[in-house]
Amino acid sequence: MPADPLDELQQRILSCRKCPRLVAWRERVACQKRAAFQDEEYWGRPVPGFGDPAARLLVIGLAPAAHGGNRTGRVFTGDRSGDFLFRALYENGFANQPESVSRDDGLALSGAYVTATVRCAPPDNKPARDEILNCRSYSLRELALLKNVRVVVALGGIALNGYLSVLQDTGHIRSRARFPFAHGALYETHAGGPMVLASYHPSQQNTSTRRLTIEMLREIFATARRLTEKPATAGS
Repeated sequence: MPADPLDELQQRILSCRKCPRLVAWRERVACQKRAAFQDEEYWGRPVPGFGDPAARLLVIGLAPAAHGGNRTGRVFTGDRSGDFLFRALYENGFANQPESVSRDDGLALSGAYVTATVRCAPPDNKPARDEILNCRSYSLRELALLKNVRVVVALGGIALNGYLSVLQDTGHIRSRARFPFAHGALYETHAGGPMVLASYHPSQQNTSTRRLTIEMLREIFATARRLTEKPATAGS
């Protein structure tokens, strides 16, 4: 039997060493652990997406956190950003539990798939342009395999621009200028394609300053839930 295409993609991601700066950083962090996690074995590799292969909702973040996904091996798992994200997904019926602390904690997503624009933890959470470009082929393949997606939630401006760049590469849009980032912005980028919903990223910087509250993020995913449940229109 042929291997599952999403599994094949994840294996390609896991073996990636395209970006020397990111490879060096993710591996250094895995050795120079945060004191609170000294007894844990860090993942220290690229972090693939995960979730329901039949997902109608695709959630795109920025990149794994140095002591979150880079430690646990699953995006948004084991950090404060994930605390916000999975709680909002759970409260809107996309997850079976409101938190995620490790890859084997029993979290399961229903109707949702979570991924990132960049698959390795970047220093200061700031990937370089060439590092974003190096990951784009994985995003292109991921989107092609997730055939049922009807709503894309982009967490932050880099995630939104990354997704729009994929649409440019595939010829679905000519320019990103028509789709500026704003929290709560909702776009129909092209006929028959997924609706795109923008949100502030649930980083600690945003949540601690209340630029993004759990109520705001909950409403983003309540909107996503309504959109995924709308009857399909002709051509979609």
